[in-house]
Parts: sequence; C-alpha cells; structure tokens
Amino acid sequence: MRFDEKYAGNVFIGASDDIDASIAVLYGMPMDWTVSFRPGARFGPSRIRESSLVHEEYSHYLGRELTEICYYDAGDIPLAFGNPEKSLQQIGDFVRKVLDLGKIPIGMGGEHLVTWPVVEQVAKKYPNLAVLHFDGHADLRSDYEGEMYSHATPLYKISQLIGGENVYQFGIRSMTREEVDYTKSAGIHFHPFDVLQPLEQVLPSLAGRPVYVTIDIDVLDPAHAPGTGTPEPGGITTRELLSSIHAIARSSVHVVGADLVEVAPAYDPTEKTPITAAKIIREMLLGFIKKT
Repeated sequence: MRFDEKYAGNVFIGASDDIDASIAVLYGMPMDWTVSFRPGARFGPSRIRESSLVHEEYSHYLGRELTEICYYDAGDIPLAFGNPEKSLQQIGDFVRKVLDLGKIPIGMGGEHLVTWPVVEQVAKKYPNLAVLHFDGHADLRSDYEGEMYSHATPLYKISQLIGGENVYQFGIRSMTREEVDYTKSAGIHFHPFDVLQPLEQVLPSLAGRPVYVTIDIDVLDPAHAPGTGTPEPGGITTRELLSSIHAIARSSVHVVGADLVEVAPAYDPTEKTPITAAKIIREMLLGFIKKT
C-alpha cells in the first residue's frame, strides 16, 4: 500500500497494509449477474470504500476506533463477468483462503447471491454455524424463473446446507406464499418487519455459537437507502439497523464472518446509500472484530 492510499478512497478507512497481523479481511464481490430488477450492485464495493472517507475512525456507539483493531482490505475479487457459476466458485476459493489464514471474512456486495459461496466455506470450518439474515426479501426461492442461481435463492441454499433451524431472518416484508410455507416446514426462525426486539430475544440462545451475519441494504426503508436494485417500502430505519449490529457486538455470540450486499450507487444521486453502507461496515468491523 502506498502511503497515501489509506485516505484516498482506494481502501476502506483505517485498513492495515499488513495482512499477517490482521484479524479480519475486508473484500468486495462485484457481481450483479442475476439481479431481477435493477443492475448496478457490482459498483457497490468501490463506492462504499470511497464513501468511508466521510466517516471518522472512531465509533461513539462502541467507544472504539479503527486504530484499535487490525484488518486488511484485499480489494475486489476479479470475477468472471456475466458467469454466475464461475464467479461463485471464485468467491468460494477466495474465502477459503481467508479462512485458512485464520482471518474473519467481511464481504461487500454485489448482489445477495454472493453470500451463498461464502457461507458454504464458513460452514465447513464451523459446523455449528447459525446465520443471521437482515433483508427486505426472504430470498428463499428454490429458483427464480427456472434459474437456481439467482439473488432470490441464497437463503434457500443456505438453509438446505446448514438446516433451517439455524437460519434467523429479520425485517422481511416481501415474499411469496411458497416462501412463507417453506419457513414453517424448514423450521426457519422468521421475524418479519421488525428487527431489534426479536434479535435481542434470540441472541441469548446463540451464546457461544459461531454466527455469520448477512445484511441486504434493502432491509432499510428506501427513504434511508434508495440506492439498491430491488427497493422495498416499509423497512426499518438506519438507527434500528445500527442498534442491531451493536446488540450482536455486545452479545456472547462468536461472529465468524459477515457481509453487506445490494448497494447499487447509480440509483441514489444523494449518495446516502453508500455513505450509510460505509458506516454500517465501520460498525461491523469495530463490533465484530475482537482484540487478540
């Protein structure tokens, strides 16, 4: 890393240039090959990095600053443009290497399908894995218009892999009747509309367990985050999402990976969406990475 890169928007604020000393690895997954409405999420990671410059390194919420932790920004994974299956394989290969190094993977999307190969690799290392899913959509379809590789299917694939009883969904307000039926038959812990209160009730039961946290930016109401591919009215506020991250950070769960996906900057000329996403990433880094 050049001396000036840390605050040039090329990497997320406060990133270390020493991957060996880092506890976590931040990386981008610039893929939007399967989106069903508006493309553009592949530009999310780079814009989130640039938007991180507007924020301080110190979090008043958590009383920590980025200088107190050590994480490495690996940049974006070079994915096979337009090829979902190969791109997913490339993401999985990358995350496996991160895990082999003993680091915590913190990803930025990209469409939500990118979460699937990440959780697939994390679950191999942590067999008792639980997934906390924050989203405006259930993403529990077995296929979308006949296509199994879709941003509408990642949580179905994840639930099939780790068991529905290990999947916890929050903030959902858009789904098919079939998805509703599936949450019941698969035993998914389904909490529609609300986030913070059910999360605080769930966290004690997950104490000590490895947990992966995946956040779709459209869990927020479009008033707070319009820059996304499939906006869904009726969502939560930014404050509620931040409070949820802080609740996880202060709990006894063991966060072993996380991501934030579906930021599509082109649809938000105000730039509030990538700016909000950058703050969420900062709080995830400060809250989920523990000192060694």
